[in-house]
Amino acid sequence: MLGLAAGVFLFPAAVHAQDSTTVVPAGEAFLEQLQPRDSVLVADQLEYGFELHGVEEGTGFMFPDYSKGFCPGVEIVSPWTLDTLDVHKGRRKAPSKLDIRGSVTITSFDEGKYELPPVYIVRISPDGVADTLAFAPKVLDVRTMPVDTASFQIHDIKGQIQYPVEFREVFPYLAGAVVLLLVILAALYFTRKYFRKKSGAEAAREPAHIRALKKLDKFRGDSFWAPEKQKTFYSGVTDALREYIVSRYGVSAMEMTTKEIFDSLKDKDIRPDLYEEARDLFERADYVKFAKYVASQQENASAVPSAVKFVTMTYQEELDAESAAAPSDGQQQDMDGKPLTGKEEE
Repeated sequence: MLGLAAGVFLFPAAVHAQDSTTVVPAGEAFLEQLQPRDSVLVADQLEYGFELHGVEEGTGFMFPDYSKGFCPGVEIVSPWTLDTLDVHKGRRKAPSKLDIRGSVTITSFDEGKYELPPVYIVRISPDGVADTLAFAPKVLDVRTMPVDTASFQIHDIKGQIQYPVEFREVFPYLAGAVVLLLVILAALYFTRKYFRKKSGAEAAREPAHIRALKKLDKFRGDSFWAPEKQKTFYSGVTDALREYIVSRYGVSAMEMTTKEIFDSLKDKDIRPDLYEEARDLFERADYVKFAKYVASQQENASAVPSAVKFVTMTYQEELDAESAAAPSDGQQQDMDGKPLTGKEEE
């Protein structure tokens, strides 16, 4: 209603304005589909109404009331609406001119041709003069979808169409899974490397005799005494002693034969009985590993105690030697670590 002085008033469609005003032919009404297509099908919605151009600003209108009936077989969906299409400004303060469009929305649920009623509207000019504008009616042709009753068959509802999966659809998921797997493997690798390095550092901080005793403790009992397990048993016991000898005496025992090891230990301060007992253990291990010798139960039972005895006794001898070399309590030393005599103290 932009630019119109009066509101949209309704009058009964059966009472035409020509009873009291002049009827002016105003052209044809329009009939347009809301969703344009080649034909009008059942339940399609259409706009039926008129257009006016050059309407003076301040003009009022009255429209027919279709609430009590419009056309048999045709129904009103939406009542009258009035839109302003364009506004033409007047010169030298003259009134503006408007292009307007009014329509109702209709539909039909039955096939057939329907002659729509003509559109009558009452126009009331700004100076109060009223006349009736008449718009020629249209014919509504409603159709249904043609059905071949001779060949038509009722079918069940079809299921969803399953399209084959393409590689490009799966590729992002495969790439994501590969990346995730690589991240997990990298995390496991660095975690194991960190803990291995940490455990190695902790083991390196332990004294040599403690590391040797821990490894020898794994071979206690008779679980490795069976003939098929003796090679593992004697290899583990002698390897623990080899590592201890490397740390304790500085001999490269890991790369030496039994003879080379004990030749290198001859000049070390080792008790003869410990030396001979350890050499017997290494020679027995060589027989088991290389000559398919099967040790007796007594020999197996003495292997770990002999190795433990060698470690503990040699370590104890080291402690005793350090204690003997240390000065007695309360005795002072000079700058070279030698004890001071009484005269030097004075």
